[in-house]
Amino acid sequence: MMAINLKMACDPWRSRTSVQCASVRDNYRYAILEVILKYKSLFLLFSFLIFHFSLAFSQTASEMDTMLTTDAVTAAQAARFVLGAADLLPAGLPGTEAERTAYDMASSNGWLKVSTNETITMKDVSYLIMKAFDLKGGIMYSLFGSPRYAYREMLYRRLITGQTDQNMKVSGARLLLILDRTISNEQ
Repeated sequence: MMAINLKMACDPWRSRTSVQCASVRDNYRYAILEVILKYKSLFLLFSFLIFHFSLAFSQTASEMDTMLTTDAVTAAQAARFVLGAADLLPAGLPGTEAERTAYDMASSNGWLKVSTNETITMKDVSYLIMKAFDLKGGIMYSLFGSPRYAYREMLYRRLITGQTDQNMKVSGARLLLILDRTISNEQ
């Protein structure tokens, strides 16, 4: 990225026209946009933390910090955050009780087929989100309704981006980013 000195480029005592100064200012704006686009996932995550969690979720700040630093989310943690985001959990439940209630609700509805402390994969998270938010899928998801086609539907809708695999373990930050995109697209 090139550094632009606006004061030097648009000095009124130099022989610069206003068109040249405007061109320099436009280049400066484009440089700022390039930086924003380069770090867009960081900006999305930051905006997600500020806006959506303050309004939509009932988790505490320490639980959010724990989720952001988690390398592999368990099925109970995923159920708690996804069902909490979909407003399917009763308010005011403490940490482990909320996880247990969310997992029981998800597994009794057939949305989760993994054990409580097992790490969850992208296809299982996709299936859980599709069911919890009652998202309609394409033809293959409508016919088979499996986690594989839920994952493919989430890819198609660009709710899951980047280099992923359906059997990949889900980190806490990635789960929160997927939830942010799901909530944003739902509204």
